[in-house]
Amino acid sequence: MKRYWSRLLALVLVVAISLMGCSSPDSLTGDYRQDTLAVVQILRNVLEISEDSPNKAAVQAEARQKINDFSARYQRANSVSGLSSFTTMRTALNSLAGHYSSYPNRPVPQKLKDRLEKEFNQVETALRRGA
Repeated sequence: MKRYWSRLLALVLVVAISLMGCSSPDSLTGDYRQDTLAVVQILRNVLEISEDSPNKAAVQAEARQKINDFSARYQRANSVSGLSSFTTMRTALNSLAGHYSSYPNRPVPQKLKDRLEKEFNQVETALRRGA
């Protein structure tokens, strides 16, 4: 009986580990259009937050995580890598991530905010066109 329980436990552990390995660790859905629009909305919220906001650090951490999740999920996806919305989105993400890496304690400059907003508008336009 002891042998039976140990084999059952081993089987349950193998199934649990394999299911955990197959699950997606990020919070994205896998639908490129929907994920892109969600990331754009989160990044717009980050850019609009005031410098003295109490939850600024949490919002910035969420934005960094979304940037990483989006990049990890779609950078090698051949189905989206040629889309104009993807290349523009990557440019915007790299700009904002670069600012956070180089100047973590400084606010995002207005010039960068304006450029990011223009790129976000281009991404949304391209997504509406299907590109």
